[in-house]
Amino acid sequence: MKIFSALYQRTMQWARLPNAPRYLGLLSFAESSFFPIPPDVMLAPMSLASPDRAWRFAFITTVTSVLGGLFGYMIGAIAFDIIASPLKASSYWAYYQMAVIWFGDWGFWAIFVAGFSPIPYKVFTIAAGTLSMALLPFTLASVIGRGSRFFLVAGLMKWGGARMEARLHHYVDRIGWATVLLVLIAVLVKTHL
Repeated sequence: MKIFSALYQRTMQWARLPNAPRYLGLLSFAESSFFPIPPDVMLAPMSLASPDRAWRFAFITTVTSVLGGLFGYMIGAIAFDIIASPLKASSYWAYYQMAVIWFGDWGFWAIFVAGFSPIPYKVFTIAAGTLSMALLPFTLASVIGRGSRFFLVAGLMKWGGARMEARLHHYVDRIGWATVLLVLIAVLVKTHL
């Protein structure tokens, strides 16, 4: 099933629009607190389409993602009672429970890992607010984790250019399904430990 290649083609078209950096910032902000689609789906093709602006795109993505993470933190600190029921009913509840455990074990490093990895960062931002994690370490871990991830993505696309775009387009469905499979395995492993 070629779901990801169609999404990839559409995203490449959006990446070339004049307002693409604004949309990238909005997507990045929203993903860090409530939206399910990661900003990498716009950052990578935008960096491919305009390699000379890749670092700027990574910077926009990092800043707006951290701001969105602070919004998620605020949701957890102020409005968790309101979102608790929908969160429990969603597929993100297992991630939220994992985030709570990780905070107990690793604190700062939980945010860093969630910020860098494909684990849903949004549930970690909400959990950090719910658990009243100190704001400075939360922000620092977010900047380092998210920045590392987004500058890595932009750098790979800038470095690889059209050759990387062709390879990405060729393998995008396999990569997409492999990512879905890895997330499912991680959830199963974590829920059975």
